[in-house]
Amino acid sequence: MTDVRQSGPAHRPAGIVTRGLAALIDIGVVLFLMGVIYAALVFARLLFSPQEFRFPHTQLLLSITTFLGLSVLYLTVCWATSGRSVGAVAMGLRLVSRNGRLVRLPRCAVRAVLCVLFGFGLFWAAVDARRRSLQDILLRTSVVYDWTPAPDLVEHDLAHPTDHDR
Repeated sequence: MTDVRQSGPAHRPAGIVTRGLAALIDIGVVLFLMGVIYAALVFARLLFSPQEFRFPHTQLLLSITTFLGLSVLYLTVCWATSGRSVGAVAMGLRLVSRNGRLVRLPRCAVRAVLCVLFGFGLFWAAVDARRRSLQDILLRTSVVYDWTPAPDLVEHDLAHPTDHDR
């Protein structure tokens, strides 16, 4: 497996400002996805009952629940597949485990839940010497600067190595 961390300044821990900007971009992505879902539901409603069509009323509780669930799903999938969300790609960041490799799915899911429900934990990166958020400390992860695409970082099943892994 390939180690993400390399010697040099390109893979140093990311600071609060860069991580905060990446989080704002990710919030924008989730809101855009919610808009796409709403438009699709409106279109389906129009398609199947054009005579009685009315725009659906938005409900605060449903909107908040959808936002939280979609945020957790979005972050989990992004972090488990490449260690990067859209915001992380834009800011040159990658989520890695303590040994510098991609974080596995279960830990990504727990981290996504913690980040969405307890976003204030990111502010700890401003005072931590190693720039770790509370979520990073709890789950032994790190967010580092990494501008390389690194498609070979996806961890393979070690029980069934392929020719590439040997």
